[in-house]
Amino acid sequence: MAASVRPAPITQSARFTEEVRQSRFAMRLSLIFGALMLIGKVTAYLVTGSTAILSDAAESVVHVIAVGFATFALWLSTRPANQRFLYGYERITFFSAGFEGAMIIVAAFAILYAAIHRLLTGLQLEHLGMGSLFVLAAGFINAALGWYLIRTGRRNHSLILEADGKHVLTDSWTSFGVVLGLGLIMITGWKPFDPICAILIGLNILWSGGMLMWRSARGLLDYSDPGLGRDLGQKLDSLCSELGLHYHGVRFRTTGYRLMVELHLLFPYNSPVGDAHNLATQLEERLPGVLGIPTEVVTHLESLEDHGHVHRDEHYTGKPI
Repeated sequence: MAASVRPAPITQSARFTEEVRQSRFAMRLSLIFGALMLIGKVTAYLVTGSTAILSDAAESVVHVIAVGFATFALWLSTRPANQRFLYGYERITFFSAGFEGAMIIVAAFAILYAAIHRLLTGLQLEHLGMGSLFVLAAGFINAALGWYLIRTGRRNHSLILEADGKHVLTDSWTSFGVVLGLGLIMITGWKPFDPICAILIGLNILWSGGMLMWRSARGLLDYSDPGLGRDLGQKLDSLCSELGLHYHGVRFRTTGYRLMVELHLLFPYNSPVGDAHNLATQLEERLPGVLGIPTEVVTHLESLEDHGHVHRDEHYTGKPI
């Protein structure tokens, strides 16, 4: 009789539940403040006519759209695995980061177009002091919010929150750049500072969006981070030495929340299956604790004497020695 296919387990512990609650609260804050910042920046643009402020407002439009999608992605990523999605929905975190990066790039091109157009067709600016205060306040609020989102995302192992926090920090630097440009205009009277600052802001946003898309692509392509690989190898060496185990053929990837590790454990040919399975279970249960991050471990048991005839020896990264 064929064996039933089971979804990958996701432990619904009290800690996991609390992390989800914190992450959802942080995302709601991001959405609310994003909408408020957008209203404030549009008001500042209508008062001043500044291209730099318009570029800041355009970035906020993108941010609100991106946060809306990120909120949905965060909700979906915490749903448990089922018979249709056996590994759960966690990898949508990478798609969400990529979407946010793509939206940032769209905003950057819109900012660059508007700035160059205004630079070529002429500038009309007024009430710069009032507009600068609007934007400066938005910058400080976004800086505090971005720091909070990144801190919460790293603590709860949420790439979605971390990516959103970096986007919010980008928004704050955009605001500070706008204020700098308006300040230079008020000091010197030279109006082209406004579109020039907008162009510099657009280029900075373009870089930020590109980096988010690159991080998304690495996650979707199961990029194996060398630093994480070294740490995993050291922890495995220590734990297997303590348990008296030999291993090879390690592979690992991240889902955005969890680290998923596969490895082969080697036992003497005559070892009882029950004893071997007990040691393998101990390794599977203890490795997440020593790594300090949510981890799912899958082991494959092999005979120590003849595994070389079946597999080429491999390093813990899965690459041949």
